[in-house]
Amino acid sequence: MVEPVAELNEPLSLQSPEIVDPKIFQLVLSAKTALKFSKKDVRSTLKASTLDGVFATIFESATTGVLLSNFLLQLGASSVEIGIFSAIPMVVNLLQPLGAYVADRTTSRRWYNLFVFGASRLLWLVLAVAIVWGSQHADLHQLLQWTLLTVVAASVLAAFANSSWFSWMAAVVPQRLRGRYFGFRNSAVSFISLLGVPLMGLGVSTWDGGPIFGYGIVLFVGVLAGMISLGCQSFMGDVNPQVYKKDAESDRLTEKKEKQITDFVPSVLKDSNFLMFILYFSVWTFAVNLSAPFFNIYLLKDLSLDVSLVTIYTSLSSGANLLLLMFWGKLADRWGNRPLLIAVGLVVAVTPLLWLGTGNYPFALWVWLPLLHLLGGTTLGAIGLCTNNIQMEIAPIEQPSTYFAIAAAVSGVAGALGTTAGGFLAELPGMSLGAVFALSAAVRLIALLPLILVREPRSLSLRSIVPTFGSFKFNRG
Repeated sequence: MVEPVAELNEPLSLQSPEIVDPKIFQLVLSAKTALKFSKKDVRSTLKASTLDGVFATIFESATTGVLLSNFLLQLGASSVEIGIFSAIPMVVNLLQPLGAYVADRTTSRRWYNLFVFGASRLLWLVLAVAIVWGSQHADLHQLLQWTLLTVVAASVLAAFANSSWFSWMAAVVPQRLRGRYFGFRNSAVSFISLLGVPLMGLGVSTWDGGPIFGYGIVLFVGVLAGMISLGCQSFMGDVNPQVYKKDAESDRLTEKKEKQITDFVPSVLKDSNFLMFILYFSVWTFAVNLSAPFFNIYLLKDLSLDVSLVTIYTSLSSGANLLLLMFWGKLADRWGNRPLLIAVGLVVAVTPLLWLGTGNYPFALWVWLPLLHLLGGTTLGAIGLCTNNIQMEIAPIEQPSTYFAIAAAVSGVAGALGTTAGGFLAELPGMSLGAVFALSAAVRLIALLPLILVREPRSLSLRSIVPTFGSFKFNRG
């Protein structure tokens, strides 16, 4: 899986993630479990995980983002319908707690993920065939219905495996390497996006059979890459959730024999720090997705830009992400995730306001819009990395999958409400996408307030960070 964050593409979320002192970092394997992975196993696992991310991002690029936005517009979808399409993957996150419950009762993260994700991605193969056939027997409304069914079914299946994948990563990636490793992994993902998305967009816009037929071919290639990414996961060190849970509970009882593992729901309700994070994450996800799916729609529909040009903008975001993810990972390792989320979040909050001055004129097309995409790639990469990492920091050791699933479910509903609300607002008389962008900026600023109260182990305060920023070096280990 890859890091999801913004555009039609993605809700803020969960897909890939760090940090240091084992005394304060609770989400980590017990000593007994950790000894089962040799250095050689860890190296091969990290390499396989990186290749998994590289191929998975090709699949994600074909099934989300600007390419799917353009395809829906070619089928005649409105802003409301596109908002609903964007909401579906987030709404089904309500199933993640159930998926975590099922996954935690299996004996292999690898085989569970292979089965569930494999079925989810093969559904897109059926759609690719339908698109190629349907483009020659034009029934655009039926194609739109088939696409809706595919998005719903594939998203439901993926929701059953997302938290399992996240827990697998938490188990196999060494604690001290998380910031740097996921920074490197996400840089590789961004590099593939930098090259792949413009090529896919060019293929869609120049294919002889038309953009709908061209998207069908691109989707077929994306599904093939998605299956290869699952093959790469077979080379990763497997984790048995039953052994992991048993060792974690054993270590905990050794420290406090009299303390029993409490019922999950009461424990969540008593965890004020986790609840404060959930408040931040849900409001932030609502605010981001209020506008995120409609930036591409604004470019493709309101400004009438060609999809190939829009994919070039997208590649600029990926390039900025590529260049700075390692930097963000090192900063997170050194200072913690919360201060970066606050500082970078302020920049992300005001970014939608900068879109209000754009238009279909040379300066905007060749200077302002490229700069906005560079800024977006730089900042959203930090937000995605730190959001996932801070979840790993504050989740308890006994039931990490369930905590991740709860966070995904709550934020998923919030994100779905955001995209749906944005679509309806854009269609109201007297409203425009520009007004939706401004509203999104205001809600983003409000969302940062609960984050101030979240406690993260080893996190430094912003006041202590500012004087040392100039001394930070990229080559620092």
